[in-house]
Amino acid sequence: MSSDFETYEQDFGTLTAEITSRIVKIPKLAGVCSDGNDPEDEKKNMVVSVEKQLEEARELLEQMDLEVREIPVQSRGMHSTRLKSYKQELEKLEKDFKRSRIAYSDEVRDELLGDDGNSSESQLIKLRDERAHLLDNAEKLERSSRRLEAGYQIAVETEQVGQEILENLHHDREKIQRSRDRLRETDANLGKSSRILTGMLRRIIQNRILMFILGVIILFTVVLAIYFSVRGL
Repeated sequence: MSSDFETYEQDFGTLTAEITSRIVKIPKLAGVCSDGNDPEDEKKNMVVSVEKQLEEARELLEQMDLEVREIPVQSRGMHSTRLKSYKQELEKLEKDFKRSRIAYSDEVRDELLGDDGNSSESQLIKLRDERAHLLDNAEKLERSSRRLEAGYQIAVETEQVGQEILENLHHDREKIQRSRDRLRETDANLGKSSRILTGMLRRIIQNRILMFILGVIILFTVVLAIYFSVRGL
């Protein structure tokens, strides 16, 4: 189980390194490419590629999350901490990518405005308003993502607590079962002891009755002997 988690970790590390390298390159792509391609096309392709890699990174985190859930509770803490740090790293990459795309959009806007020196002030204001609107939406999405992440974390922690409670209840049930078995065994032994004592008491009573009868017989014999001896005189 942990070997699969480590494999996902290695893939995640390689993928995030590539994402970081490409995010840094996005705002810097300018001029004519070495292969003669349009630099704008290269930028767009780079953005699309980073988006796909970020999606792959999210899928890797989901796989690691599933692996962590299968790990026993007593050894799950270390993997959960590592997974949490990977999620934070991915969030940072997404923020860097967002800033990189904003810088790229500003650069495209400057190029468009540069081609037409007589662009009106209203167009510039409109672009600024659109940018502010996009930033506001991005912040809202980020806050929603944080709330979802917090809710998910609470659900995971609740699941862990539930599993621990179930394990404790299982251990308690085993203890109660063992105590019940011991009580049954003790009860059986007490039953045997009671039967033995009852048998011993019965034999004692029988012996006393026999002794009483024997004593009566002996006494009667002695009385007869004395009677006949006195009568013979």
